[in-house]
Amino acid sequence: MIYIYHDFGGTHTTSLAAAYHLNILSDTNLIPSKEEILSVPYFNKLKKKDAGEFIYHGIDSDGNTVYTIGRRSSKLTVKSLYNFSELLSMQHQTMNKKIIFSNTSPVVPLAMTLGGFFSRGLGIDSIGVPLLIKGAQRCSENIIQLVIETKKVAKESNQLIVKIENKKYQD
Repeated sequence: MIYIYHDFGGTHTTSLAAAYHLNILSDTNLIPSKEEILSVPYFNKLKKKDAGEFIYHGIDSDGNTVYTIGRRSSKLTVKSLYNFSELLSMQHQTMNKKIIFSNTSPVVPLAMTLGGFFSRGLGIDSIGVPLLIKGAQRCSENIIQLVIETKKVAKESNQLIVKIENKKYQD
């Protein structure tokens, strides 16, 4: 399978989801420390120019690849990728792996939105980073549950391409 976690910027909740998915962050520790959060690959590192790029995070314990993508304000990004994946599977019948699109946006708390705006948008890390850490700690349990649910849906689905909106994790 190919897992693709996506949200607005692709650098906060998506990076955390990938880290939990790949066991970089332990799901037994519901509230990660500041140091753990800041050591997550790509957390608060991507810029606007990175939007729309697939960021490779690694291979999980089942041999599945994990990616993230920032879609910015365009919800058409995932819709287009989903439809393109369907087209490839129908027209060429070359796809032999499931593709899972999992939206991490519903778990984003206000502190993380503001932190991302200050840090990534305005370049004011002294205000943004503490808010991002607080937001990451606040939503970590929801991200863990989102990742668990994403893996479960992926394994149980008989669809080749799966899109998960995760609205039940809305903060």
